[in-house]
Amino acid sequence: MTRRDYLQIVAAASAAAAATPARAAAGDADREARLKWWHDARFGMFIHWGLYSQLGRHEWAMEVEGIPVEEYQKLAASFHPKPNAARDWARLAKQAGQKYMVMTTKHHEGFCNFDSKLTDYCAPKQGPGRDLVKEYVEAARGEGLRVGFYYSLMDWHHPDGARCATDEQARRRFVDYIHGQIRELLTNYGKIDVLWYDVNWPLNAVGWESAKMNDMVYQLQPQILVNNRNGLPGDFTTPEQTIRASTDVAWESCMTMNGSWGYHKADTDWKTPRTIVRNLVTCARDTGNYLLNIGPKPDGSIPEESVQTLTSVGRWMARNGERIYKSQKCQVTRSEFANFTREGNTLFMHVHFWPGETVALGGLTNQVKSARLAATGKEVKFEQEKFRVRFTGLPEKAPDDPVTTIAIECDGEPHQDQNAIRTQRTRLKA
Repeated sequence: MTRRDYLQIVAAASAAAAATPARAAAGDADREARLKWWHDARFGMFIHWGLYSQLGRHEWAMEVEGIPVEEYQKLAASFHPKPNAARDWARLAKQAGQKYMVMTTKHHEGFCNFDSKLTDYCAPKQGPGRDLVKEYVEAARGEGLRVGFYYSLMDWHHPDGARCATDEQARRRFVDYIHGQIRELLTNYGKIDVLWYDVNWPLNAVGWESAKMNDMVYQLQPQILVNNRNGLPGDFTTPEQTIRASTDVAWESCMTMNGSWGYHKADTDWKTPRTIVRNLVTCARDTGNYLLNIGPKPDGSIPEESVQTLTSVGRWMARNGERIYKSQKCQVTRSEFANFTREGNTLFMHVHFWPGETVALGGLTNQVKSARLAATGKEVKFEQEKFRVRFTGLPEKAPDDPVTTIAIECDGEPHQDQNAIRTQRTRLKA
């Protein structure tokens, strides 16, 4: 087959895809029902774990450092994680208030943490000698958490992983391989809640046959959610390392705890518990989810900094989690020291930089009926003017850590108008 023949096939497939919507587009009728648990969950754990964990220099080390495939693949034989390391991940996730987990079944390096009949480059046939994904699934379910699979379409190890872009026979082999592995993942581990595609290089949705891919996925797992990284819209979008709310589709912000997804022993740039809570509040405020990553060490143990941080976040969530899980779209956003969530007519003011005995909120157009400290229920006194509400008599030191939440009951759905302060506030005479 010539390059021209291949391009004609791609063009024809593209036209057919445009004329025949994929299941993800045609499934609007049940998408909201499938998404309900996910919206309620708000907070999940991402796990990046593979051969790169042994190097401890970032999960992209193979490509960024130019490591030859022959050299890199030797890491598969020396990968010997401790048994059932995933149990510690699942326990920590539950303690942190996370409701679902997403684990790398295959990252860009091409090594499969699951048992695959399509390659010997997988955990049961290499150093681990067992199915690491099976251990993860059992651990997550053991803690009552939803189960997600990350799967990279890009593959640096497979012989056809790059040449599939220019060679139709290579594309056919590689696409069959990828579809076959997805079928294995969604057939061999019971009910799976999330399929998290990543990096669709070097093909587009037509080349990957993504419509056919998603049809297979939904046939195998009718209640599953899929993301948007195989070139189709999917059920939710996935802003990475940033919080970017979407107004018309479900969205999930995925972030690292330091600067790396995989274990990086020299990366000490850890997010604080306060930063993580602030990010979680911001996502919940705009009805998004927060998928926070851990990068286990080669033996599967979790870096102590991650454990300490998530434990602290978990303590806060034990007191304040309902303000996250039950949050509804919140119009109130403006403060220099706080963020907000809402449930019904109650506005939750999450103060991350505690100002002391008085906390002020500008531009609230509602009448405040009552206020209390959310974690303890203690009443908070307040004074309300046209453009400002002042919550008074508070402790000089923040009563909660790392963020203190004030529950403010309003006479209607909370609304803020900062522009009114600028344009209508009385000014001094000239």
